[in-house]
Amino acid sequence: MVRIAGREIPNKRLKYALPYIYGIGNYWAGKICKDLDIDSMKKANDLTQEELRKIEKYIEDNLRIENELKREIQANIKRLMEINCYRGIRHRKKMPVRGQRTRTNARTRKGPRKTVGSGRIKITKK
Repeated sequence: MVRIAGREIPNKRLKYALPYIYGIGNYWAGKICKDLDIDSMKKANDLTQEELRKIEKYIEDNLRIENELKREIQANIKRLMEINCYRGIRHRKKMPVRGQRTRTNARTRKGPRKTVGSGRIKITKK
C-alpha cells in the first residue's frame, strides 16, 4: 500500500485509488492525474517517488482533505446553528435539512422509532 497525504491507498489504478482520500472524488482524481501528466491507469504501487511527491505537493497546495475538510464542514454547521437560520435549526433538532419529508421516511436522521403510549401503566379503580 502507498501512503499519500497521510492516508494509505490501495494498490488500484490511480484514478480509483485517489478517491480513498476523504475530500478527493472521481473528478479531482482525474484532474490531478491530468494536471501532473501521470497516467491514471497506472497502479498505485507502480508510482515513482518523484510522482508521489508531485501528487502530495499538488494536493497540499490545491485541496482541503481529511481532518482539515471535516473541521471546516463542522464549523459551517456550527455557524448555521449559531445564527439561527432555518438550516441551523433543522441541524439542531436532528431533522432532515434539505427539504425531505418527515412524516415518513426520515429514519436515518431521526433514529429508530419511539413508540408512544404502549408503555403506560393502566390505573385500576378500587
